[in-house]
Amino acid sequence: MVDTTHKHLIIGAGFVGLGMAQALKAGDIPYDQVDASDNIGGNWYHGVYESAHIISSRKITQFANFPMPDNYPDFPSAQNMWDYLNAFTDHFELRRHIELNCIVSYVRPVENNLWEVTFANGEQRIYKGVLLCNGHHWCKRFPKFNGEFKGEIIHSKDYKRSNQLRGKRVLVIGGGNSACDVAAEAARVGAKSVLSMRESVWFIPKSFAGVPVVDLFRWWMPEWFQRLMAYGIIGLTFGTHDNYGLSKPNHQVFEKHPTLNNEVPYYIKHGRITPKPAVHRFDGWEVEFVDGSREAFDLIVCATGYYVAYPFLPPELQRVEGAVVKCYGGSFLDDYKGLYYIGWGQPRGGVGSIIAAYGSVFTKYLKLQDEINVPVGLVLKEAGQHLPKNHLSDPHQIFNELKLSNLLFNLIVKKAYQVDTSYPNFINVPLSPCKEFRTLNHYWVYK
Repeated sequence: MVDTTHKHLIIGAGFVGLGMAQALKAGDIPYDQVDASDNIGGNWYHGVYESAHIISSRKITQFANFPMPDNYPDFPSAQNMWDYLNAFTDHFELRRHIELNCIVSYVRPVENNLWEVTFANGEQRIYKGVLLCNGHHWCKRFPKFNGEFKGEIIHSKDYKRSNQLRGKRVLVIGGGNSACDVAAEAARVGAKSVLSMRESVWFIPKSFAGVPVVDLFRWWMPEWFQRLMAYGIIGLTFGTHDNYGLSKPNHQVFEKHPTLNNEVPYYIKHGRITPKPAVHRFDGWEVEFVDGSREAFDLIVCATGYYVAYPFLPPELQRVEGAVVKCYGGSFLDDYKGLYYIGWGQPRGGVGSIIAAYGSVFTKYLKLQDEINVPVGLVLKEAGQHLPKNHLSDPHQIFNELKLSNLLFNLIVKKAYQVDTSYPNFINVPLSPCKEFRTLNHYWVYK
């Protein structure tokens, strides 16, 4: 067995995993990286539809240390994004550390504060720590409905190209960005496009006055001011929800993940998309909505989101509550060291610039972890940090917090040694091997 006890393992080679790999390499921290797919890129390789474009701008989606090509549009396509991630991987020579088609089946703490990783082929390795970068756009969430539908039902992740919609009566369930993209595509090529939303959403235009909307928000703007700007842009671009036969949303802008889309309001006005409330029940080829209306369909696309899931962790380390992972500093536990939950949150903006900024701070904490016995998460907890309550975040607030962490890092180190002294006997509690695992409701459950 090859000795890997001096290394960390990065699980996932998507946007986040690649960004963290570059950060560890820059910090001269030994690591291995694995991905279950047959190529790098994560969701941009295996998860998105051909016509997908990013909703955040090129400027804030790109890694700060590796700008996208000048010939890329403000909103790059799925192919642009995958090409970019491949170029990033080759530029920083990350590919030789990546093992593809490598499925992790179980991760557990063992003696001496090390981590045992079991792979689907039966191989086992022992690592110093594990970075969980397996993404949150793969574990499909399906709603439950009464009745039976005779047509086809798919999740939006299973939608890849417009031919799946061509000539069909399509119902799209959901109000997020994928739902709106699929509904707009059905409006172009389908026989009918209906968009069912449990509640109205705030449609924010992708650009305003020729500038990507996300680029209009600045680091110095408090969230209330950003929200005020968003309301003004929405009002000037779309007007009110009444104009489209929609009810006003019962939440403020940014309280839920924003829906950046110009096409749905456009196609509603052209009669190509029909908005409907929530689904009540299925009845053969027909769907009955909560307002009592009924429509016939050939295809239902459930753009109903994903579970945040870590199928390879034992129950004791399942720290997900809803869409939130209960960890400090975005990644760290207070009762185990060496396990890091990364990239589970959803900032209002591109992930590249955030990961580039977070990666350098994270490597500082990783090196600090080598110097102390207690988990970094416990240090952050004792320093006054609280567990997150929401998976949504303001990217500008994240940048400001990361800058503050850099400025105050010497104080954090001092606090770490104080906490370390208070818990001289800390040790990770080893957990038992997993004997059996099975699938249930579209995600892994350990038995």
